[in-house]
Amino acid sequence: MSGDVPVAATHSERRLGPLVPRAVRPGAYLLILGSIEFILAMAITQLGWTVPYSLLTNYISDLGAVHCGFWPAGSAHYVCSPWHLVFNIGIILLGVLLFFGVLLIQNAFRPGLMRTLGLTFLILSAIGAIGVGLSPEDVNLTIHSISALVAFVFGNLGMIVLGFAMFRDTRWDGFRGYSILSGLVGFVGLLLYLTKTYGPLGLGGSERLIVAPVLLWAIVVGLHLARIPTYAPGRIEPHVAA
Repeated sequence: MSGDVPVAATHSERRLGPLVPRAVRPGAYLLILGSIEFILAMAITQLGWTVPYSLLTNYISDLGAVHCGFWPAGSAHYVCSPWHLVFNIGIILLGVLLFFGVLLIQNAFRPGLMRTLGLTFLILSAIGAIGVGLSPEDVNLTIHSISALVAFVFGNLGMIVLGFAMFRDTRWDGFRGYSILSGLVGFVGLLLYLTKTYGPLGLGGSERLIVAPVLLWAIVVGLHLARIPTYAPGRIEPHVAA
């Protein structure tokens, strides 16, 4: 009959709408876990400081400095982080969890250039985070700085691009603007940081304005994906939640 809709087409439409493949859910958990453990690692490392640590005047990477002393050399900026291993392991773990988390959530987005670019950018950001932890600022500043810049730029760029990948996909209703705005806020922080136009935020606050949107995005998006019903690819019952 002319009014009938093929069963296969109906299943496909349902799957592209309210459901995500089963592998997406563990990926969502990895995003949440990665961000939360890194936030905790920063907070715990701060507790070990023997001199006051300021969120406004200290770099985030000061937490991972291996040696105690004035840094950069010749400056009046004193750094001493006895629990630097907690921070460095925490940011390496962040990169690893985000790397695999991003790979697992890829099918929560419609296939296309925006998905490929956005996810690739986030993976590069995760690799940058790993590089930061492996090369503390007072051990190898060159690799540390390059890794941090990669994490900063591609993390925020990835959120912007994925915001566009969310269009025409009902699973992302209400998240498109949030994703794009998060990346733009991060780039504002990066601009302030690179031009040393810190204002009341200070250099530490400007740097945190770059990083915070990515961490919050991973938690918010992870929680969203974790609550979407899943389906097993190839199954006939697309409405059965896992």
